[in-house]
Amino acid sequence: MMSAFVPGLELSRAYYHEVLRPLLDDVPHSSALIGPGSEVLGFDTARSADHDWGPRALVFVPAGRAEEIRDRVWNRLPAEYGGFATAFGSDLHPARPGVTITEFTPWAKDQLGFDPQGPISVDDWLSVPWQRLAEFTGGDVFHDGLGELEPARRHLRWYPADVWRYVLACQWTRIAQEESFPGRAGEVGDDLGSVLATGRIARDLMRLTLLMRRRYPPYTKWLGSAFNRLSGSAELGDALTGALRERTWQGRERHLSTAYLRVASLHNRLALTEPIEPCVRPYHDRPFQVIGGHRFARALMDAVTDPAIARLDLVGTVDQVADNTDALTHPRRARNVAAAVR
Repeated sequence: MMSAFVPGLELSRAYYHEVLRPLLDDVPHSSALIGPGSEVLGFDTARSADHDWGPRALVFVPAGRAEEIRDRVWNRLPAEYGGFATAFGSDLHPARPGVTITEFTPWAKDQLGFDPQGPISVDDWLSVPWQRLAEFTGGDVFHDGLGELEPARRHLRWYPADVWRYVLACQWTRIAQEESFPGRAGEVGDDLGSVLATGRIARDLMRLTLLMRRRYPPYTKWLGSAFNRLSGSAELGDALTGALRERTWQGRERHLSTAYLRVASLHNRLALTEPIEPCVRPYHDRPFQVIGGHRFARALMDAVTDPAIARLDLVGTVDQVADNTDALTHPRRARNVAAAVR
């Protein structure tokens, strides 16, 4: 094992060019490191190397040739590269080469639940989890000799404009539904409930900010890391951290109000709607200070021009209606969940 950690994406890129490409010299192919794995999004550390980690790559080959090429390449792989084993596994999975050789279309359908090379419907956009979109569009393409990979990634780089407005509207709606809860729970002496509500709002504000900045929010383990990488996020992060550390509901509310104002200003800078006054106000006739998330949701939906999207209920993507891991990591289940709420 090397004494200095090498990010997995860097290691795999070198592995492809120095080891795999010569073995594939006569084979039309594409290769990348995309899909599952912390190294794809650049979140891996030395800790990541303790399981299912090492030099690896996806290799996409022409139809009908995967088995033949797999046997040839796997039999010629070195046991180690750069001090790391080239076959690895875990207590749950036996060791096998980190090189996956397959056809692109079946692999993409398995990851996303649809073929990204064809027309992408609104249902497709709303049914694929953010983590899968981040994994598919992240990482790096080492070679695209088949010409399938880069166009598919471009198709999924970000939502179409009206789908984006709808997803943002649904995220603002989530915030609107609970923005008075930290104060209301605190008022009746439920400090734990107030902290919990504050945490839920902080999570939704972080996701909203990533979505505003055209980033697919990753799952919980990496949400803070992705948020912290956004340029200009430090003050908003300080406000959210302050809200979670406060010992009184009034203090939490003050910090959340600061966060609301920053996110509202970011909304206006996007110019997806007419400007909306970025101010907090009492929750109806109650004293709890809120941003009024419904104001932003309504404005976003008023700016939608696609009638099919304008008719949708404000429930959103599968990530906005469910956070069950077993649902979000299986495309068929994710599509079923998304379809059920629509």
